[in-house]
Amino acid sequence: MNEEKTIAAIATPPGNGAIAIIRLSGSRAFEISGKIFRPSGEDTQLQRRPGYTMARGSIHDSGKIVDDVLVSIFRSPRSYTGEDVVEISCHGSVYIQQKILRLLIDNGASFAAPGEFTRRAFLNGKMDLSQAEAVADLIASESEAFHKIAMQQMRGGFSSELRTLRSRLLEFISLVELELDFSEEDVEFADRAELKRLLSIIGSMLGSLTSSFAFGNVIKNGIPVVIAGKPNVGKSTLLNILLREEKALVSEVPGTTRDAIEDVIHLAGMTFRFIDTAGIRETTDKVEIMGIKRTMDKIRQARIILLMAEATDNPEHIDHLVCELRKKKEFDGKKLVLLINKSDLKEQGEKTGSTGNNMFPSLGKNDRVLRISAKTQQGLEELKDMLVSIVNEGKPGENDVVVTNMRHYEALKNAHEAVKRATEGLDNLLPGDLLAMDIREVLHYLGEITGQITTDEILGNIFKNFCIGK
Repeated sequence: MNEEKTIAAIATPPGNGAIAIIRLSGSRAFEISGKIFRPSGEDTQLQRRPGYTMARGSIHDSGKIVDDVLVSIFRSPRSYTGEDVVEISCHGSVYIQQKILRLLIDNGASFAAPGEFTRRAFLNGKMDLSQAEAVADLIASESEAFHKIAMQQMRGGFSSELRTLRSRLLEFISLVELELDFSEEDVEFADRAELKRLLSIIGSMLGSLTSSFAFGNVIKNGIPVVIAGKPNVGKSTLLNILLREEKALVSEVPGTTRDAIEDVIHLAGMTFRFIDTAGIRETTDKVEIMGIKRTMDKIRQARIILLMAEATDNPEHIDHLVCELRKKKEFDGKKLVLLINKSDLKEQGEKTGSTGNNMFPSLGKNDRVLRISAKTQQGLEELKDMLVSIVNEGKPGENDVVVTNMRHYEALKNAHEAVKRATEGLDNLLPGDLLAMDIREVLHYLGEITGQITTDEILGNIFKNFCIGK
């Protein structure tokens, strides 16, 4: 990217709409937009207007009016990018949007690359790299929980914690390296006991941040919930009821579902991805076998398994099914909810609702049992509450920073390993130069997250996934 150019892009979603916004940023933003904009009435030219003001007027092309518009003025350095910025609000016709953008390009602007506005904001010190990445997360947020995490990160919650860690470590590394200049005099400027205490605090914080990624990642991408069980136990009916639409084909014929069917719902501000799968049973049907294989693949990717059985089934048979499935590696580490469906059909049956695990010895202590009726929707609200409570079991504190970005997670994990090495070095009385190497590595990985240490390759990978105009 050439930061000397003035860039332009449509900042609103593609297609027709009531209003669209075309954005310019760069040293020639006022000059270029002034060539095609004519202010109404007594409005002054854009170049002479103060920042944080709007001008009403029209866009002209060779003397012809293209559209009546409002132009917003943001002067450097008090703008999103830190440069002079102009935003043209026009009518949302695709023709008008493209016409105005083309006029700006013809008068000296360059097409903005994906994320180029936010990249300039980072390079001009308006935000650090983790905040810039949070901008993309905020745009992509589809749930209240993810929106809250992205907003906290964009406002610098994550960055401030990392800056505190780095500044305290920098004080010590400077003292350790000062000792190297006086190595012949055998003096110590850095208090080793204090350094060990600081490394312990930093290690604990890094451990908490890396642990939060398990929660943050599912909040960002949605919690995958697989509905599994034998054929014809009501899996597709349950999916349809949860989604409130006929998403899956329901039939009395066993084995109707041959492929995974997936959709999302929002519960308590979180996105849940429900996946209906082919019934698990012994079969010679090649297509059904392929469907069962896909079921196991989806179970491997899931966070929560809703294992369905019928209330009319023998409890020993249900427990045997749980036991056999628990042996499969795909079930390792999964949260399991045993749903006893069709409870309304069992004459002597228990009421719908939560029940203990005593009838099913193969269930683990953290597994849950719930009696429901997908057909009559009994127990469905309790199921939703149960799903939310399962996710919240691993939820960090209300004000804790949550990591959602894989790049951040890997850097934090590497920094944590370097902290462990530095701590072991202190215990083993390593000389200052070797100790300094491990501390420098911690600083390096923390700096990678915020952009204090970065490369063009890292920047390219981050901003290529942004939308154009942001």
